[in-house]
Amino acid sequence: MMKKTAKTKNTSGRGQRDLKIKVKSARGKTVSQVKWLQRQLNDPYVKRAQLEGFRGRAAFKILELNEKYNFLIPGSKVVDLGCAPGGWSQVAVDLVNSLGVKKNAKIGSVVGIDLQEVEVLPGAKFYQLDFMANDADLEVKNILEGKANVVMSDMAASSSGHKNTDHLRIIALCETAAYFAFDVLEEGGTFVAKVLAGGAESDLQTLLKQKFTKVYNVKPPSSRSDSSEKFVVALGFRG
Repeated sequence: MMKKTAKTKNTSGRGQRDLKIKVKSARGKTVSQVKWLQRQLNDPYVKRAQLEGFRGRAAFKILELNEKYNFLIPGSKVVDLGCAPGGWSQVAVDLVNSLGVKKNAKIGSVVGIDLQEVEVLPGAKFYQLDFMANDADLEVKNILEGKANVVMSDMAASSSGHKNTDHLRIIALCETAAYFAFDVLEEGGTFVAKVLAGGAESDLQTLLKQKFTKVYNVKPPSSRSDSSEKFVVALGFRG
C-alpha cells in the first residue's frame, strides 16, 4: 500500500555518510551494467521507494513536480503515457482520489498507456499499446470517453548510445504527446512531459507557449544530477 504522498523530502544524501555498497560479483555483466547496479544500490530514492511501497524512484519526480505546481487534485481525469512500471499512476491514483478514499472529495480517474504490460493497480486502468502507432491516439481518445484534466508523459525511446539521436527521439515522443494533449485536455488543463536537454526542444517550447498560459522547465531534486533529463510543465491550457 502507498503511504502518505503529500510531501517529499530531500533525500539527496548530502551530509549523510556514503553507504558505498558495491556489486559483489561482476561475472557475466558489462561495465555499464555494473555501474548501473552500483548506482541503484546506493541511490537513496530507490531505497525510499522500496520503503514507501512505490513502484520505482520515478514516483518522486511527479510528486515533486506536483508539490510545486499542484496539478493532481481530487476529481482530475489523468492520462499517463509511458506509464510502466506504474509509479506515476500510483501517485496520481492517490492524489486525484480515484479510489474514493478521501471523504467529501471529488473522485478522479487514471488511465495508463504503455508498450509493456503493467501490473494491475487499483484505481487505474492500464492499456498495452504503442502510442506512436497509426491511430493510437484515436484509440486512447475512445478509452477516455471525454476530456482529461492532465496529460503526463514519461515516455522514453530505447537508448541508442548516441546523445543527439536519443535527444531527438525523446523530443519526437514529447511532441506527439503534446499534440495528443491539445486534442483531449479540458480548458485550464496541464501537460507534463520528460525531455532531454540538447537544444532541439526550442520548437516544442514555442508550441507549448502558444497553447498554455504558463510553461516551466524543471529538474526536480529526485532527477539524478548526472542525467540530462528535465521536465516541461505546461499549465492553463487555452482550449
